[in-house]
Amino acid sequence: MHIPDSFMPLTQALVYWVIALPFIFLSIRWARKELDDTKVPILAALAAGIFAIQALNIPIGMGTSGHMVGAALVAIIFGSPLAGVLVLTLVLLVQGFVFADGGITVMGANILNMGVISGFVGYYAFVALRKNKLSISISSFIGAWLGLFVSALATAIEMYIAGTFPLVAGLTMMGLYHLIIGFVGEGLITAIVITSIGKSRPDLLENSFLNPDQMGVAA
Repeated sequence: MHIPDSFMPLTQALVYWVIALPFIFLSIRWARKELDDTKVPILAALAAGIFAIQALNIPIGMGTSGHMVGAALVAIIFGSPLAGVLVLTLVLLVQGFVFADGGITVMGANILNMGVISGFVGYYAFVALRKNKLSISISSFIGAWLGLFVSALATAIEMYIAGTFPLVAGLTMMGLYHLIIGFVGEGLITAIVITSIGKSRPDLLENSFLNPDQMGVAA
């Protein structure tokens, strides 16, 4: 899902930077307001874990790969999709500048897809499902899976606009592979982690996540 520089014209890449930058700014403002000495180590551990799981790339074809993202997991734990944007931005910066994984000029598109789209879709799907009385495990599973799937489709559409992918083949390949990755990887891992935290360390989660009747939506 990492888009390389050569896959997208610079003018199109700049558009995604323009869209992504306000979310990055808001995520930094969220961090200054919400993070304290107890939350920073958790955020750092999640960033390290996401960096590690993203190293497991599954070749898809047409020069792309599929992998897990983790933005929804972070968003659910911290009660805000902006947390997912922040962590994925940091991870993508390290991957791009240090390990040359994913492009530099197109990093705005990668942040938009993996941080913003995956995090916001996954988090608010989770919130909606919890409000409808579904369990934490099912809600987090579906939310994480849906966030990954939608972000993969967005990537395929962006590549079609760039002239890199044919639309139908791109949507089919990106969608099918991430549909499977979402079920056996992203959704399952997110559900296990969130459920385990809810049972063993509920103090690390917002109380609203344990009681859908009191659930608030943190911004």
